[in-house]
Amino acid sequence: MVMTPDEMTTEQLEQRVRSLGEWFHNLDLKGVRTAPHHFLGDFPTVFWNRFQHAFPTDLKGKSVLDIGCNGGFYSIEMKRRGAARVVGIDSDERYLAQARFATQVLGVDVELLQMNVYDVGALGEKFDIVLFMGVFYHLRHPLLALDLLYEHVVKELLIFQTLERGSDEVGELARDYPISERAIFDRPEYPKMHFIEYRYAGDWTNWWAPNRACTEAMLRAAGFDLLEHPSREVYICRRGQRPTAWGAVYPRHPESVQ
Repeated sequence: MVMTPDEMTTEQLEQRVRSLGEWFHNLDLKGVRTAPHHFLGDFPTVFWNRFQHAFPTDLKGKSVLDIGCNGGFYSIEMKRRGAARVVGIDSDERYLAQARFATQVLGVDVELLQMNVYDVGALGEKFDIVLFMGVFYHLRHPLLALDLLYEHVVKELLIFQTLERGSDEVGELARDYPISERAIFDRPEYPKMHFIEYRYAGDWTNWWAPNRACTEAMLRAAGFDLLEHPSREVYICRRGQRPTAWGAVYPRHPESVQ
C-alpha cells in the first residue's frame, strides 16, 4: 500500500526526499529540507527575497507558466500568491518527480508537464505571467526561445533571469554604425554574449553568458518592454511590440521537404 505524504512520518518524508535524487531547490517540506547543503545557501529563497518585492503580490485570477520549474519553488510561490492556475514545465523528469512530490506534500495544485522551451507552442494558450528563471543560458538557441515565448505563451508579463558575466554597464548606442566602425565593439556597454564551448562551473549545459547590455537588448529584440530591473540578473518585462518583422522560425523536417 502506497502511503500519501500526509500519512508519512518526518523520517519517511526524509527518506522519500532523498530517494528522488539530488535537489537543486531547497524546499521546506513539513520540516524536511530538500537541499540543506546547497552550494548557494538557502536557494532559491535567498535569491527570491532579493526581487519578490517587485512581483505582484495578488495573483488572484491569474494564470502562470513556470518554464524550467525544477523542484517547483516558484510554482509553489505563485500559488501562495493566489494564482488561479499554475503550469510548470521542465525537460528533466527527475525534477518533475521532485516537484510532484513537493506539491503533494504542501497541498498545492500545480500542473506539471515534461516539455522543453522550444515546444511551448504545443500548450496552445497564453499566460498572464510567464516565469523564465535560470533557463536562458542553458539553451543552444536562446534568442529563438525568446521569440517562441513572445509568439506563443506570454500574454502580459515575463519574469526573466539569466546568468550574466562581463560588464554591468548599459549605455546609449546609435541605431546604426558604418562597417568601418570597430572600436564600438570593444566598449564595455556594447551588448556581448560569451559562448562557452565546453563547461562552466562544471556544467556542460552552460552555453552562454551575456553581459547586462546583451540581456536587455535581446529581450527588446524579441518584443519585450523592460519595466524593472529589481535585482542583478532579474528583469520584469511586459509583452510589447516587436521592433522588426523577424520572429520565431520553424525548421522543416527533412521528410517534409519535397
